Amino acid sequence: MTMTMTGGSMLWVSWLAFCGGCALAANGFAMLVVLNTMLGAAAGTVSWMLVEWLHRGRPSMLGAVSGAIAGLVAITPACGFVGPMGTIAIGLIVSPICVWAVDKLKPMIGLDDSFDVFGVHGVGGIVGGVLTTVFAIPALGGLGFAEGRDFASQMPVQLLAIGFSIVYSAITSYIAFKAAGLICGGLRVSEDDELTGLDMSSHGEPGYKLS
Repeated sequence: MTMTMTGGSMLWVSWLAFCGGCALAANGFAMLVVLNTMLGAAAGTVSWMLVEWLHRGRPSMLGAVSGAIAGLVAITPACGFVGPMGTIAIGLIVSPICVWAVDKLKPMIGLDDSFDVFGVHGVGGIVGGVLTTVFAIPALGGLGFAEGRDFASQMPVQLLAIGFSIVYSAITSYIAFKAAGLICGGLRVSEDDELTGLDMSSHGEPGYKLS
């Protein structure tokens, strides 16, 4: 859990620079982006912990870190277009959806995803992309749309971009998996190696000192 917390904290801090640096300036807009990124992660963390508390009896550190990442992923497309309250709303909305994707959708479609990349990053990105258009509305505290655009005209564009990203990611991932499988002679180790652990089966030594 210490490594989970450390890694998640490093990711959170670096994400502030990742989003804030996209402004290519040190000004008020860049600070809004950084603030939104921070609030999105915090709201995602709280939301995931509340869902765990309600359905599992207690929150977990892994859940808190997963919620922070879900919030960071969801706010990334929106951080320059929404206000702080819209950011908090996005963070609160995305985590329950990601929890559902991890707990229900993954086994439903038989997805082999040990790190829940699709459930957190994939689903979180889709949710954030859709909610960007919703909370960019000025009445909801957003910064508005480009000239000549409104919610009705922007949402189809947003959905088209999300759909293109899904198709592009699926095709390129398939090609990469096939290439890696041909080069390495397969993408999976045996079930016995999985039970033993990859540190011992692949490297011949333990990765962590347990005592």
